[in-house]
Amino acid sequence: MGITNLLIFFTMKRLLSLLTLLIILASCAEEKERKVVLIIIDGVPADVLESVNTPNMDAIAKVGGYARAYQGGEKDGYSQTPTISAPGYMNMITGVWGNKHNVWGNAVRNPNYNYWSIFRAAEELKPELHTAIFSTWEDNRTKLIGEGKPAAGSIKLDYAFDGFELDTVAFPHGDSRIFIHQIDEHVTNEAYSYIKEQAPDVSWVYLEYTDDMGHSFGDSPQMVESVEMADDQIGRIWKAIQYREENFNEEWMLAVTTDHGRSPSDGKGHGGQSDRERTTWIVTNLNDLNERFKDGLAVVDIMPTALDFIGIELPEAQKAELDGVPYSGKISLHSPKVNYKNGNLKLDWKPVGTGNVEILYTKTNEFADGGEDAYEPLGKVSVGEGAFQTELDLEPGKYKFIIKGYNNWVNVWLELEDETVAEEK
Repeated sequence: MGITNLLIFFTMKRLLSLLTLLIILASCAEEKERKVVLIIIDGVPADVLESVNTPNMDAIAKVGGYARAYQGGEKDGYSQTPTISAPGYMNMITGVWGNKHNVWGNAVRNPNYNYWSIFRAAEELKPELHTAIFSTWEDNRTKLIGEGKPAAGSIKLDYAFDGFELDTVAFPHGDSRIFIHQIDEHVTNEAYSYIKEQAPDVSWVYLEYTDDMGHSFGDSPQMVESVEMADDQIGRIWKAIQYREENFNEEWMLAVTTDHGRSPSDGKGHGGQSDRERTTWIVTNLNDLNERFKDGLAVVDIMPTALDFIGIELPEAQKAELDGVPYSGKISLHSPKVNYKNGNLKLDWKPVGTGNVEILYTKTNEFADGGEDAYEPLGKVSVGEGAFQTELDLEPGKYKFIIKGYNNWVNVWLELEDETVAEEK
């Protein structure tokens, strides 16, 4: 080998060694800490949000995305849920609809805590995580999350900043409801400071004033102004998140949403199943948005998205009950439906990924009472088929079906009124 060739050989060898070293160093780089902030601004329908000047939410959506979503479960179906505040909050933090979490109104009389909230999942499965809530309504923590309640796992959040709606000295009440805006400001400023300085791993911020303006004035300049105020508040929290990402080895997920729309007539009411009451929205900074974000997006999708983001894997029994589908990252399928007639069962879904899906069913619902359901296998097909059919002898009653994909699971229920006719669910 000549001198020139030797020089080339040793130069290439050194370059390869350097490249290998760089690859090793890159792989050994410290993984970013992932953290989640969920924000609810109360009672803002999609058409109002889209008509108001919201520079901060627009900036967040430019990083990630904005899409219309829905509340209220399946209209006229087994999971139909009132478009009321507390059920809407519970939908978000549990990833299931009212037929499971059992919150039907703002009194929050008898929640079913067997369906875990994101806070219970965090506290039980990753107790090292730091949890926080900043809320204009104390019941979000004490009743919906169920802090300290044995039925809810006796969990305790690491930091709570709420209850100010009960303080009539610092925030004198009045008919104008301006005191609620003042409390929202108080909550926002604390969320900004605490997130910037303490960086909790899972946080929930709740702001109320927009709903008050909707109830008082309906579709009005006051409603528009309240949304602009909420956007300013969200902007402060977004600045805290940006500060953390710029100065620390952290990556944050932010999801901003609402709990319900408003009545179509004048915007003063809500609670029904009109399109305007059901149509909501999600603003997120995540940019690896999948097909679910563009098709069928629901508020129940926020919880499983957040769990995936911070790397929490639910126990299989909990996973089987989730109504939500992650709207970020890889999924296999979404939007399941079931139909049964004359002994013929058909399941449909919207395929996304590749590979097979496994179909199982159970005749029981022991999970709702804290028990376990025994699932029976029905078969496997390619997820790309988008459907599964089989003959099955079923009696009147309720049945749960799970479709297990590689990247995610979905479930759907069947209610049989007689032996040959079933509602499509």
